[in-house]
Amino acid sequence: MTVVLAIDTATPAVTAGVVRRGPSGVDVLGERVTVDPRAHAEQLTPNVLGALADAGLSMADLEAVVVGCGPGPFTGLRVGMATAAAYGHALGLPVFGVCSLDAIGVDTEGDVLVVTDARRREVYWARYRDGVRVGGPAVDAPADVPADASAVAGSPEHAALFGLPQLPPTVPTASGLVRAVDWDTPPEPLVPLYLRRPDAKPQQQSARP
Repeated sequence: MTVVLAIDTATPAVTAGVVRRGPSGVDVLGERVTVDPRAHAEQLTPNVLGALADAGLSMADLEAVVVGCGPGPFTGLRVGMATAAAYGHALGLPVFGVCSLDAIGVDTEGDVLVVTDARRREVYWARYRDGVRVGGPAVDAPADVPADASAVAGSPEHAALFGLPQLPPTVPTASGLVRAVDWDTPPEPLVPLYLRRPDAKPQQQSARP
């Protein structure tokens, strides 16, 4: 059995949960989710502490950390990933990064499209078959996303654009984050999935005369 802290800040939802993982599956001991796209930094630590309190555990009981690495906006991802790395360093725990879309798609059945808000009238998306990713992740305008799936999950507002039956979950969950990890593979360095080039570009130096 492994007690895992799972966090995600890749969407407007600030997810933090404490999950016990064992041979029979995962058991969510405590979970706090706050939907506020402008409060990732303010809400993440309170949600972590609240989930631990709900589970009746302390930081000393944790044995691993899982964090969603996007796709998502720079600011949101930075909060979650930096926090996960800090917990791992301070507590001496392995930190596993997963695709945040996988944390939604892993809890679906059938041929499902998962979408989240990418802003700029675009969506982040990936395609799943019985919980396994078979396409994406990518970022596109909704009209350019292959929508020949049987259902759609993720952001309700954006899922509604595809005219498909909508399924839960709507945001990354603690259970989904833990289930998305390949536990047979050692953790690798955390790499954010931005899927876009930065808006700010360095100014080119003018050629000297």
